[in-house]
Amino acid sequence: MQTTYSVTEAQANLPRIMKQAEDEIVTIERHGKVTAYVLGRERMEAIVETMELLASQDFMRTLKKYRAGTLKMKPLSAANV
Repeated sequence: MQTTYSVTEAQANLPRIMKQAEDEIVTIERHGKVTAYVLGRERMEAIVETMELLASQDFMRTLKKYRAGTLKMKPLSAANV
């Protein structure tokens, strides 16, 4: 579920919006048009991490091998950790 507030409502309800953003994306509109999104810290960190991975040539090469079924997986052992 996504909750939408006008700018005026958002100004009056910032503590509630910050709490809601922990569980969902909150949309802020001005004159009926979306102008901002409020995201919780965990969601934002996940987005940044995903973007960093997608920018990595090594990761993308590994992902392509995985999708093609040519990547050999090895179990993790205590020695590898």
